[in-house]
Amino acid sequence: MNPLILIPSYNTGPILSRTVADALSCWPQVWVVVDGSTDGSAALLDDLKAVHPGLRVLTLPRNQGKGAAVLHGAAEAAKAGFTHVLTLDADGQHPAGEIPRFLALAEAHPQAALMGRPVFGPEAPQLRVQGRKLSNVWAHIETLGWGIPDSLFGMRLYPVEALLRAFAGTAWARRFDYDTEIAVRLAWLGVPMLAVPTPVRYLTREEGGISQFRYLRDNALLTWMHARLLCGFLLRLPRLLWLLGKGGNPLRRARAG
Repeated sequence: MNPLILIPSYNTGPILSRTVADALSCWPQVWVVVDGSTDGSAALLDDLKAVHPGLRVLTLPRNQGKGAAVLHGAAEAAKAGFTHVLTLDADGQHPAGEIPRFLALAEAHPQAALMGRPVFGPEAPQLRVQGRKLSNVWAHIETLGWGIPDSLFGMRLYPVEALLRAFAGTAWARRFDYDTEIAVRLAWLGVPMLAVPTPVRYLTREEGGISQFRYLRDNALLTWMHARLLCGFLLRLPRLLWLLGKGGNPLRRARAG
């Protein structure tokens, strides 16, 4: 197994360098995909690049969305011989201290997608915490309960080949819809999934916290996405029933047993 830490970033400011430094303290191979940032945050990584040969910064000329950044990084990772990518958000929400646990689980389950299940602290905005529940319900329906623990959480470890196959099945999943749609499409492909409880922290503005989430825009995108996925689910229902007949997600079945 040859894993890579992959961090998509768009206008995340100084928090980016801290996120990357924390990731490098846990694993030497870290790539950052700068998704058309205009805030100069990419330049803050120059000092880290000078002392960490495993740090690579890929730059997209214009903002294309989180999913597009992950796709670009994953495709380049595959060319470089990496077998797995562990995605982290650049805004400091995902604890780098969890990286060794994800990598150890990947060694034990190399064919699986390891899906972070957020453990929220008291500072988490309730609008975000409660709002994601609807998306989770729809993802559960669209996969016949394959075992997606949280459809919107971004700390995940994917087998690169499976991730690229999931992206190849859609022209969408390039922006905020990426996390949910790719999870659903991985389930449709029959990729085993393992839930990994993971602390998540919402940083205050004073701590450098920043969010690109836009309530109306992104919820409209999610609504359109679930409408599309529901149609795709109906077309794939015979295969999903066949997978269910074989026992469904093998990791979920093993835990239940």
